[in-house]
Amino acid sequence: MSEQTSDAAPGSVRHAATTRDHVRRLAEIRKRAVQGDELATERQHAKGKLTARQRLELLLDDGSFTEFDLFRRRTTGPGPAGPATDGVVTGSGTVHGRRVFAYAQDFRVLGGSLGEVHAAKIHKVMDLALAAGAPLVALNDSGGARIQEGVTALAGYGGIFTRNVRASGVIPQISVMLGPCAGGAAYSPALTDFTFMVRDTSHMFITGPDVIRTVTGESVTHEELGGAQVHAASSGVASFVCDDEAACLDEVRYLISLLPSNSHDLAPSYETGDPPDRRCPRLADIVPADPKIPYDMREVLAEIADQGEFMEVHEHWAPNIVCALARMGGRTVGLLASQPVVRAGVLDIDASQKGARFVQMCDAFSIPLVTLVDVPGFLPGVDQEHHGIIRHGAKLLYAYCDATVPRVQVILRKAYGGAYIVMDSRSIGADLSFAWPTNEIAVMGAEAAVGVIYRKELAAADSPDRLRSQLIAEYTEELMHPYYASERGLVDDVIDPADTRVMIVRALDLLSEKRPDLRPRKHGNPPM
Repeated sequence: MSEQTSDAAPGSVRHAATTRDHVRRLAEIRKRAVQGDELATERQHAKGKLTARQRLELLLDDGSFTEFDLFRRRTTGPGPAGPATDGVVTGSGTVHGRRVFAYAQDFRVLGGSLGEVHAAKIHKVMDLALAAGAPLVALNDSGGARIQEGVTALAGYGGIFTRNVRASGVIPQISVMLGPCAGGAAYSPALTDFTFMVRDTSHMFITGPDVIRTVTGESVTHEELGGAQVHAASSGVASFVCDDEAACLDEVRYLISLLPSNSHDLAPSYETGDPPDRRCPRLADIVPADPKIPYDMREVLAEIADQGEFMEVHEHWAPNIVCALARMGGRTVGLLASQPVVRAGVLDIDASQKGARFVQMCDAFSIPLVTLVDVPGFLPGVDQEHHGIIRHGAKLLYAYCDATVPRVQVILRKAYGGAYIVMDSRSIGADLSFAWPTNEIAVMGAEAAVGVIYRKELAAADSPDRLRSQLIAEYTEELMHPYYASERGLVDDVIDPADTRVMIVRALDLLSEKRPDLRPRKHGNPPM
């Protein structure tokens, strides 16, 4: 049966729409919403940047993405309704077959700016990620708060920050900076576990160059103020830096493969094809016996890790300490190591903060910790003392003391003073400690110790240099020989360097069922 409608031409007849008509209409509307503005897409590509959906395609397994709220838009307030998606694509998919949730800000739509609807979509996907116990990946490319929506936009950021904190230590949170991130928006990446940036296209800052020029008179470019290299090497905000978006998202996928889905799960184990009982004879050649000769600790990590692969975190910031995720015996481990090739591997303010953050992350996600020690102490100096080396060094100490995951320490050469204690010694809770026969565990180096203990004798000696050499030899023989600590139970075994990998894998196997005995408390009060 047909009916004539009021807006039809005289004499014409309009048939009622069928389900198939509605489906065709749905497909048209969906296509327009997904494609977006073609000119905006061209402008995005002209900047060397991908669109939000192209980024999600690279991040997630093929065909796995399920989108939420495609048609959601601003429908209240002055003016016409806003565009579909409101500038952010949200949903869930898989990475290497494992569930993840993600949102990608779409700079083509309202500059990716955050308003009430935009924020609500992000809140929803964050809540779903936490409820499902799955990692959350945020692809950031935004002009900031939507000014025309006023304080409502700022409240949206507050909701994001609250959820970042609520999810902290429960699910892995990864921020990927693929464009600008200015003002309050920059705090969300700072609250997540890892932050990726892309050279030349990623920028983060609280106040931009124009504001700084107006207030302080300083002239600075976006790249100089908050570019990828700045945050990688100076501020420590960026965990990883990549050359392009494709490489960046591939690294994100690799990182996810090393992490558990949540704090109640273990990271997935893989058969890497690298025998757990493989010996490493090259270690004896990589590390010189003379404690004054530097070497690159990353060569040591490459020798002991499965297939020589590890993912270094904060590679360019505080390089005198190395933090990396790797697999040993197919199991994800956190490697924290002194780096003798940079400042002799000394601990300073930045290294302490970097190490503390890494230890806390590993402990939160049940990733065993392996600490490789070759440390001459804390960096001396007025600048370090005045800027709080005591407080910042205590952060690393607190993180280790608070960690309940399996903890294995390996002392390669130097382990002096307070730095020896802080670098996961048995006295602060390491489960097992091994040392090479080149180890020197002491309050300080022999030369410095002799200068303090025998100061008067050396001042009165006819030949102070000869006496100094004699006293150093005696001090080393009596108090710094390789077996001094093991004789007193502070080291569990002195091992052949070639057996380092074997001993670590065995130690992690026997500690795999370790269960923490936690005292009830609301939370600790670490030195912030």
